[in-house]
Amino acid sequence: MNMNNIMKKIFKAFEVRWKSYRHRFVPWIALNLQRNQRTLRRVKGRSLIQDKQVFASLVCLFTELLRNDLQSQRELLRLLPARSRIYSKDEHEQRRDSRAVMMETSGFSIERKRSSLRGAGTGVFVTGGHVRKENIVAMYPGTIYQADEPIFFQSIKNPFVFRCIDGILIDGNDKAISKAVYRSCSGRDRVGPFPLSDCSWLTSHPVNPLAVGQYVNNCSNEREANVCYQEFDVPNEFPLELRQYLPNVNYKSDTQRPLRTVVLVSLRDIRRGEELFSNYYTIVH
Repeated sequence: MNMNNIMKKIFKAFEVRWKSYRHRFVPWIALNLQRNQRTLRRVKGRSLIQDKQVFASLVCLFTELLRNDLQSQRELLRLLPARSRIYSKDEHEQRRDSRAVMMETSGFSIERKRSSLRGAGTGVFVTGGHVRKENIVAMYPGTIYQADEPIFFQSIKNPFVFRCIDGILIDGNDKAISKAVYRSCSGRDRVGPFPLSDCSWLTSHPVNPLAVGQYVNNCSNEREANVCYQEFDVPNEFPLELRQYLPNVNYKSDTQRPLRTVVLVSLRDIRRGEELFSNYYTIVH
């Protein structure tokens, strides 16, 4: 292989990475504001829906997920003598159950698939039902870092670091050091028998079907955003037994602030088969 071909392959690999990262690179955004007006969202205030609506929606879905898990456990106990059947409920079946619960509770289901955008990799699609305007469609999972906490090594070549309005960062990478950090922090935090966060989003079959928001692609001039990000601090009164479905954990255990989460809210009705598109850069008035 001659040097020209090697350089072409290197440039092509760099181009693919750059296209997936540039919408998170503030200098590039600043230089392209006028040319890419549809990639911006100007909003008044910080919330599309009220916090009490976010609270109620999450509690409703998580309660049904818990009921489904308890029913599954009872079924496994009933089949306990038949050891060959104990493990018939594999991860793929568990994922179908979670999406069915989402369908019954929310009226739609979502799934990760290859994006309809060329070179965009993985995207998130509505695969069942119909999403109505101002519904929670997904959550952005990951480790929560306060503005003064270290994230340098985790951020290297990491396109999944989400920056909140107040400087809090969410590392939504499900691979490499980010994955190890999340698992460690999640295993650290428990209250008695109750885990306080969900690790299943690190796999290909998340128990919480909302926890795929890091794979929602940025909109373009041809593909207008149909969801937007909304920050939500989990209040103390959030049921303890339902926290096991929260796909977020604080980097430090002694953080005094409430757990930060980010939900993706639909900007309009979204039909089955549509891909979700967000705005990586939002101007808040």
